Amino acid sequence: MNGQQNGRLWARWRRAARTVTATMAASLGLAVLAVGFTAGAAVAGGSAERAPVNAAFAAAPVSRVAAGDLHTCALRTDGTLWCWGDNYGGKLGDGTTTNRTSPVQVGTATTWARVDAGTSNTCAVRTDGTLWCWGGNYNGQLGDGTTTSRTSPVQVGTATTWASVSAGANHTCAVQTTGTLWCWGMNRNAQLGIGTTPSRATTPVQVDTSTSWASVTAGYAHTCAVRTDRTLWCWGDSTDGQLGLGILGYRATPTQVGTATTWTGVTAGHAHTCAVRVDGTLWCWGENGYGQVGGGTGVQTSPVQVGTATTWARVDASVDSSCALRTDGGLWCWGNNAFGQLGDGTTTHRSAPIRVGTATTWTDSLAVSYHSCDVRTDGGLWCWGNNMSGQLGDGTTTHRSAPAQVVLPG
Repeated sequence: MNGQQNGRLWARWRRAARTVTATMAASLGLAVLAVGFTAGAAVAGGSAERAPVNAAFAAAPVSRVAAGDLHTCALRTDGTLWCWGDNYGGKLGDGTTTNRTSPVQVGTATTWARVDAGTSNTCAVRTDGTLWCWGGNYNGQLGDGTTTSRTSPVQVGTATTWASVSAGANHTCAVQTTGTLWCWGMNRNAQLGIGTTPSRATTPVQVDTSTSWASVTAGYAHTCAVRTDRTLWCWGDSTDGQLGLGILGYRATPTQVGTATTWTGVTAGHAHTCAVRVDGTLWCWGENGYGQVGGGTGVQTSPVQVGTATTWARVDASVDSSCALRTDGGLWCWGNNAFGQLGDGTTTHRSAPIRVGTATTWTDSLAVSYHSCDVRTDGGLWCWGNNMSGQLGDGTTTHRSAPAQVVLPG
């Protein structure tokens, strides 16, 4: 986190949720590796959850959600984009820096296809393949060639081949339909994957010369990506083992994690990382103070399997917690639970996955931070956990330890 705010403590509060994407929106036509997205059967939700409260979802259900540390953004099926919560630096994109406890629309465009929320900024891809970012820009993480914060979306260059984007704490990375990978923003820990210099980049710089990148995820000071051959690569800070390379240090350029060619998706938290394999197994590594790795004790510098289940479909890592979707549509979380972000109705930390209610209608659109959100098969959006800036979108600043539905304007 930027020293202009409240120091490293706020860095841990404001790092982005990682909505890891392994494919691009179908409208952009990128044929890349996909995580096993299985929504599961349509069964009623658990008793710890509130009943649906708004019929507006029938007209424009939510298709995707992204959670920053203190803000949230959601993409509707009608192509509109909505954000709420903390608005420091203008990361809600509504032209102001006013916090919002209820969703506000980002402009009037109806062509948004992908979105990711970072610590201080937000970025999104449109159906025409253009990339737009807004919010804090003190390290050039908006990619517009400046360090000027923006309260409304600004286009990143002129390319129309962007497929997916991942916004980190102080840097941003994105994959193009050509299979090339680009990063920009802070590079103090070599998180851009281009070596140790420059210390920051205000416009996108290409990461090596490969044209086989499928997906990317940006953490606090490290980055990981999956290639189309299903190999996994990480770089940047590894002082907590978050690169999975068996080291406590850093790597300035992409380095392969092991030799496996079965990785389907990866997500970078603050200082830990999780990934799913083709066989449905789930693996995590890195900082483990709250049990967010889901196995072992202490720092884990190499991938550790989470339990023995072979039905994991998607995982998302947060500051100190993780959540994952199973192929039956059930949702499970573990790690730090100080604000109820694990969604189990308590504030008890968990070192192994615990189920979120009994619903089997959760989808792959999972977003985790100090609060968590997910979309159900009916298009309803549910959030829980920390709400100090209104990031749960329920019109209050009351924390919630169980899922509650978010009412977007109809």
